[in-house]
Amino acid sequence: MDTAAPLPPASTVPADSTPVGTPLFSRIRLAAPSDVPHVHNLIHQMAVFENLSHVCSTTESDLSANLFTSPPFQSFTIFILEVSPKPFPENSPHNSNLNYIPVVRILNSDHPVDDPDREIFKSEDENVVVAGFALFFPNFPANTGRPGLFLEAIFVRKCYRRKGFGKMLLSAVAKQAVKMNYCEVFWVVLNRNVNAIRFYEDMGAQMLPEWRICRLAGDALQLHENDN
Repeated sequence: MDTAAPLPPASTVPADSTPVGTPLFSRIRLAAPSDVPHVHNLIHQMAVFENLSHVCSTTESDLSANLFTSPPFQSFTIFILEVSPKPFPENSPHNSNLNYIPVVRILNSDHPVDDPDREIFKSEDENVVVAGFALFFPNFPANTGRPGLFLEAIFVRKCYRRKGFGKMLLSAVAKQAVKMNYCEVFWVVLNRNVNAIRFYEDMGAQMLPEWRICRLAGDALQLHENDN
């Protein structure tokens, strides 16, 4: 669930500003069922990046069956990060989603981004491609007595890293937690991903070295099926 770089030097400007250089329009929106193939590919790219592809068994069928079964923010929710060299379509159906107004920014870059997987990640039209995602859901930290959001995964594709998109995604999740009057956003990071750790610290996150993550899965989980 890691991004791959610390905060970048590139700057973003509001969507209504006049772009200079090579503009790259970016948008964060709610995922829809039609995004399942993109989410599936992103999850597998994230597993490769984290050297965890050997334990990644996610299928499109799994995602279709378990996502989008509850209203956004009440259960599993995904923010999609999209980019385009041109403004996003004004008649986009995502603009009329009552649950979340898309966040649009313009990145001014010196050169166009070379995206080798552009065809795989084409989204709304031929100019729009999916560049990343964040998957999160409500949790309840018992020591606060108030709900929070658990960030299960956040990932930006390699060619779009070091441009501020990881910060944009994480900020969108944090802003949603504030909007819902939730107490925190909580997530985990691999010890070996030092770039992501620096990035999170720069975002103001606290590292909690006294905690260990425990996991009960597979055969060990099945052993408890008949426990009383």
